[in-house]
Amino acid sequence: MTTQRMPSMDPRPTGLTIGTYDTYLQAQRAVDYLSDEKFPVEHTTIVGNNLRQVEKITGRLTWARALTAGLASGAWFGLFVGVLLGLFTTDGGWLAALVTGVVLGALFGMAFGAIGYAQLGGRRDFTSRTAVVATTYDVLCDFKYAEEARNHLAKLALKGEVSPRLPEQSS
Repeated sequence: MTTQRMPSMDPRPTGLTIGTYDTYLQAQRAVDYLSDEKFPVEHTTIVGNNLRQVEKITGRLTWARALTAGLASGAWFGLFVGVLLGLFTTDGGWLAALVTGVVLGALFGMAFGAIGYAQLGGRRDFTSRTAVVATTYDVLCDFKYAEEARNHLAKLALKGEVSPRLPEQSS
């Protein structure tokens, strides 16, 4: 028996920097523009630089909030299970299956929410959202296509839509 090897993708980016942008949306717009211009975008890469994790605190976590969040997520899961069970009922009891799923899901969700909050023991009484963000985003291109890509992006900058950072501004 022969073993087929999956092609490996080297995670390290290569190529020349054809533009550096302050936001991911600007870098994405630059690559989208290249695509609109029929440039072979499979030769480009967007690389985030100086990654950092940012946690935005969204509020205080209380018993009421923990139970409500558990109830809501449990009810949604119960609705899903109720719909699935309702699809396979033969005696027309799909509504009963739906209601039962939502009620049981809500109860179990509240129970799990309470258990989870109790286990925290007051060590993390807040809710938050976490994201990984970069300081700048480089658009790289294979050496063979870099000059053509830069010419296209210069046209985009002249339109005033998206302008890359100037080299002396990069840090």
